[in-house]
Amino acid sequence: MPITIDGRSLTIEDVVRVARHGEPVELAPEAVERIKKCRGMLEKKIQAREIMYGVNTGIGEFSEVVLTDEQVQQFQRYLIYNHAAGIGKPAPVEHVRAALLSRVNVHAKGHSGCRPEITRTYVAMLNRGVTPVVCEKGSVGACGDLSPMSQAALTLMGEGECFLGGQRMPAKEALAKAGIPVPGLQARDGLASINGSNLITGIACLALYDAERWVKQAEIATAMSLEALMANMRPYDARLHELRGFPGAVTSAANIRSVIAGSDLVTGKLKVKVQDAYSMRSSPQVIGAARDHIAHTRRQLEIELNGVADNPIFLPESDTVLTGANFQGTPVSMPLDMLGAAVTMVSVLSERRLNRLLNPALSVKLPAFLTKGAGMFSGLMLSQYTADTLIVEQRILSTPSCIQSIPAAADQEDFVSMGMNGALKTRQILDNANGVLGIEFIAAAQGLDFREFSPGKGTQAAKAAVRKVVAHLDVDRPLFPDHNAMAESVARCEVLEAVESAVGPLKSSW
Repeated sequence: MPITIDGRSLTIEDVVRVARHGEPVELAPEAVERIKKCRGMLEKKIQAREIMYGVNTGIGEFSEVVLTDEQVQQFQRYLIYNHAAGIGKPAPVEHVRAALLSRVNVHAKGHSGCRPEITRTYVAMLNRGVTPVVCEKGSVGACGDLSPMSQAALTLMGEGECFLGGQRMPAKEALAKAGIPVPGLQARDGLASINGSNLITGIACLALYDAERWVKQAEIATAMSLEALMANMRPYDARLHELRGFPGAVTSAANIRSVIAGSDLVTGKLKVKVQDAYSMRSSPQVIGAARDHIAHTRRQLEIELNGVADNPIFLPESDTVLTGANFQGTPVSMPLDMLGAAVTMVSVLSERRLNRLLNPALSVKLPAFLTKGAGMFSGLMLSQYTADTLIVEQRILSTPSCIQSIPAAADQEDFVSMGMNGALKTRQILDNANGVLGIEFIAAAQGLDFREFSPGKGTQAAKAAVRKVVAHLDVDRPLFPDHNAMAESVARCEVLEAVESAVGPLKSSW
């Protein structure tokens, strides 16, 4: 069944299904009627020569320049040309598809003023696998993602380039192969196609979806390391976290308990310390704080997905044109910055547990660096080096971009969100996080190999999933294939799938 685009009910999961998995979409009939009604209002105002920003005026610093009737017909084309000013390699196809879907949902609200043909063309492109080639860099996140969305909008004139079936080709050729007519641009069509933070939002939706699954795997890695380090499990008692009241911590502790359930560690058979280090006993509080921010980020993104992010905004019911700043990317870029910082924070926690697994002074009688041939062999000593360099990069990238505004457009656009920087760096933070967590999984599995008690059912499933990718380290070997393979496994959520098959779905808190 196609996903129906109605301007009101688009979810993060819908974005993932369309952008990443190619599910078809359709415009709701009532959305088409709203688009037509809004366009009818706009055309009457054009005929009456009512002054409207970006329709019969210039934009930005040129907003006071009124265009002639002849210029109105040409303006949208030049608008797209001069804003298609990005730089760098092409953005991933799934990012651009997410942006187009987000823009279609804005149009479906019926306040953008474009012709229905524009929206229908983007729908057809999504359904037939035609994706504009868009430079990754160039957006400052206000007035929306002008540069990348303009590069996408070139396609509406049969210009620029597109990907189709994995091949890069001229847009006109791609549209012809897909049987999609070129709609061209008329008054308002160009600005209505670009004037929102849609690429930032699209990337953010995909990153959030991945972060939600990554944090569950962080809880599984925590459980494995706790078992390998013979932790005291009292800090995971539900009553402790319910008394403080943070939903994320309650959920995180519950997930860790689910993974460890059935272990000798929780039956009292094993002697454990009275109190463990913070990296062990405060894991639910730290991961829980990340969970709570993830929940906030999800709310912000779904508001943006279903909001009117455009300028100007047309209100057909009252025959009103409102000029404002709903294109401003800050409501998305600020939580996106913090999402990246939250993932970095949990990665730092992961590395601290890794340190305890490797350090014989802290590992509760595990062999130094998890090798029985210490001296001749170095075991996983160098794995910590790799995790550390990934984390330093994450820390650098966790500097907020939303405070980095540089004025543009002769100071007409004197505060911008820099949300694209936030989106790109958060994606990179997540890529590094897969590596950090992958290394903890390797070390935790190695540590469990040296223990003789029975671990929890979920821990056993997680260890088996790791062992499908990385063998026990008996004698030293090059570790980079193991690191890369396990990072890719984390990205594919293979450990999560194995654990949930064994113990049931882990809880969410969003």
